[in-house]
Amino acid sequence: MIHSPYVRKAVSVQRTMGLVLIALLPGIAAYVWQAGPAILVNLALATVAAVLAEALVMSLRKRPIGLAVADLSAVLTAWLVALSLPAIAPWWLTTCAVLVAILAVKHLYGGLGQNPFNPAMVAYCTMIVAFPALMSQWPALDGLGFADQLALILGGTRELDAITAATALDSLRTGLRAAGATVEAVSQGPAFGMLGSRGWEWVAAGYALGGLFLLARGIITWHMPVAFIAALGGLAGVFWLIDPAHYGSPLFHLASGGAMLAAFFIVTDPVSGATTPRGKLLFAAGVGLIVWLIRNFGAYPDGIAFGVLLMNICVPLLDMKTQPRVFGHREAAGGDK
Repeated sequence: MIHSPYVRKAVSVQRTMGLVLIALLPGIAAYVWQAGPAILVNLALATVAAVLAEALVMSLRKRPIGLAVADLSAVLTAWLVALSLPAIAPWWLTTCAVLVAILAVKHLYGGLGQNPFNPAMVAYCTMIVAFPALMSQWPALDGLGFADQLALILGGTRELDAITAATALDSLRTGLRAAGATVEAVSQGPAFGMLGSRGWEWVAAGYALGGLFLLARGIITWHMPVAFIAALGGLAGVFWLIDPAHYGSPLFHLASGGAMLAAFFIVTDPVSGATTPRGKLLFAAGVGLIVWLIRNFGAYPDGIAFGVLLMNICVPLLDMKTQPRVFGHREAAGGDK
């Protein structure tokens, strides 16, 4: 039996945000297992910065501080920002990114539910444009203890070759630019694992597990994750079949970078994304298309943030043109017949 469209179970913002935070835990656990506990320090720093920024803005706007902080939306934004940045990013970089997300993106547009752009992705793009060198310093999986990671976060000297390692996406992008290089030859490097980036495959699996939890609890719908994975994987598969020597496989693209984080936690943002069923499919498929283009032909190894923001611009048009048929009418609303 299909429920009437007006009969819905009340869901609080706090519960929704809390469940999304819980869903991120498998990915965070895998992150700690593979890259060390530095990410926990940055998550804590980001959380404190986000809560303080949220409280400050609500105080200036003369709104209830406790309600805004308790809804956990600022905490979720902080976690997504921290998980998008390198785990050994200095404390001030993480703090600046969170302040951009909370102050400039969320509250300048009116606060929770009003921002047209994804706050975490705007923060990521701002940081990668302003500090490209620091944003490319991902920790090497072998050799960095917690004391070293903590020292780097708090401002220690960065001997790049000893503490960082290129990701598989970056290695493939730069490796294929050499004359005669092929995917098979480049992927023999230490950055590559069985499917994608060595070690990060488990992090991607953790995010996917959390995403399935969100689907099972009805926090997100299937439209955006499926469309994003199908677009990114499908496009990668077509070009991989045509020329496997110069294009990565679908599994490589889906298991590398932030693909799974994006599929279940980024493109599914209910505020800045499309709201209609067909709009959700088009929005997420567009992000997947842009990600594949940037990964293969762009200047950055990954393009999730840029893909999300570009599709955020298209959301009003997508929502206008994909309105579902009004119950009891033959033609779709908004002129889309």
